[in-house]
Amino acid sequence: MNIGAGDQFKPEFLAVTPNHRIPAIVDPDGPSGGPFPLFESGAILIYLAEKAGSALLPRDRAEQYRCLQWVMFQVGGVGPMFGQYNHFANYAPEKLPYAVERYTNEVARLHRVLEKRLGESAFLAGQGYSIADVCTFPWIRNADRRGMDLAVYPAVKRWHAAIAARPAVQRGVAVLADCHRQGSMTDAERENMFGKTQFAVR
Repeated sequence: MNIGAGDQFKPEFLAVTPNHRIPAIVDPDGPSGGPFPLFESGAILIYLAEKAGSALLPRDRAEQYRCLQWVMFQVGGVGPMFGQYNHFANYAPEKLPYAVERYTNEVARLHRVLEKRLGESAFLAGQGYSIADVCTFPWIRNADRRGMDLAVYPAVKRWHAAIAARPAVQRGVAVLADCHRQGSMTDAERENMFGKTQFAVR
């Protein structure tokens, strides 16, 4: 999907996700034996881990819910708040000090929550690597872009380094690097990604 070009608004993509956002998948061999569309990253991770019988989603019910709470922490906290920081600090056509400060503070607070948890446990869900780590790790990469110094959060830094050393993660990061956009967005691309934003001037 080229979201800068507006592919997310095409009818065939809207048939998969009414929210016109990535990620979205179609499993050709879904629960009923036919194609199964699914959107939202948290739901996709849970679905794929369950379908594969993966250790990335613990089987023990208590451990499973411990994992899912940290997935929801990323889905409802880390992703949206880091995303808002990124928008207001890097993409907004007008820099709004209140918005930048508000999301800078929230990014720091969420790092403190992660630091406390990872000071108690090797990974977010416990001693094993899980989908909670899979979905949170990308947001912690390149912390300096959010004004964060991981040296201030040694447990997060330790966790980040352990995940970054995993061969599968390195392969995924390499794919991301190949796809990385160079240069700045055009106004049309920004509008496709974020919608038209109007700022009141007082």
